[in-house]
Amino acid sequence: MSEKDPTDVTTPPPAPVVRDMDEADVPRVVEVSLAADGMFAEAGIVLPPDDPRELLDHVLGPVRADGGRHAPERFGAVLVAEAPEAPESPGAPGASGHEGRVAGLAALVELDGAAHLEQIAVHPDLGRRGIGGALLEASCARARDAGFSALTLTTFRDLEWNAPWYARRGFSELPRQEWGPDLAAQWRTEEEAGILVAPRIAMRRPLERR
Repeated sequence: MSEKDPTDVTTPPPAPVVRDMDEADVPRVVEVSLAADGMFAEAGIVLPPDDPRELLDHVLGPVRADGGRHAPERFGAVLVAEAPEAPESPGAPGASGHEGRVAGLAALVELDGAAHLEQIAVHPDLGRRGIGGALLEASCARARDAGFSALTLTTFRDLEWNAPWYARRGFSELPRQEWGPDLAAQWRTEEEAGILVAPRIAMRRPLERR
């Protein structure tokens, strides 16, 4: 049996802080979203041009003249994760240069009486630090607190950080015959926007009451 090296003092990275997006975060949210889109191009998936501000308007409502938003009547939320402080231990994975800045985002709406994850994105420079997982669990908690019993999403089937990643976190494929009209309309919107450039699926995760 091997024993842990007592000289190994590597400290795991601290958990990111997840909170609601402020309007002051919008420029950084746009930057993070566009940077995350670049990962698809590197994987050979060419997506149509995207303006993240349109997503924010769709989820939270358009910006008013006074800087606030015309909140939609339905459920909607945008969460952001701040890059954690870089750990002091040499060699430990940190976020040097990004501490306290928005590192990722998650956007939620309501479809067919379930919460729906419109987008989750993490800046590529800050991957593999638990930021995506923290955003996902915070999204599930927000949806659960809002009274929803499930969270749905659409994603690329074969990209490792898409469907397989969600499957490891409690999601399973949602058969087309179980889609509601809102999810079917969402799929058609993605198709018309040119997003279905590789196999995609819908997935669902039950949200158990705590």
